[in-house]
Amino acid sequence: MAEELKVVATNRSARHDYLIDKTFEAGMVLRGTEVKALRMGRASIVDGYVYVDAGEAWLENIHIPEYVQGTWTNHTPRRKRKLLLHHAEIDELLIKTREKGFTIVPLRLYFVKGRAKIEIGIGRGKKLYDKRQALRQKQDDREAQRAMSLRRHD
Repeated sequence: MAEELKVVATNRSARHDYLIDKTFEAGMVLRGTEVKALRMGRASIVDGYVYVDAGEAWLENIHIPEYVQGTWTNHTPRRKRKLLLHHAEIDELLIKTREKGFTIVPLRLYFVKGRAKIEIGIGRGKKLYDKRQALRQKQDDREAQRAMSLRRHD
């Protein structure tokens, strides 16, 4: 059976700005109103980043708006959230981020079997020429697909 993924937010610019080496799936420590806001499909992870502090991974600067029906129990939209990872994974993240040029970025926020998960990736920042080359490759692929589809219809 395939797992049912309900994607809430994606960080499309992350794959454009970084060469992603490895990805991890992490759970998050959330409050009730945050989960309800996420179930409504509202979140932004574009400005988010992950760091490791005292053996724990933290997700900062993602925006989960306040829940509309929430009362005084509502959360603050840009609070830092703890990530749930195994110690070996946290150690791997820590080792990689100590190397020059590597950072941890959030890629997708989604639900799996009713649980909120976030996909994070260890990436190295792309240079401007790398971005241009990737765009050129994408455009060439699109043109090739277009040419093949026109050929099939003839």
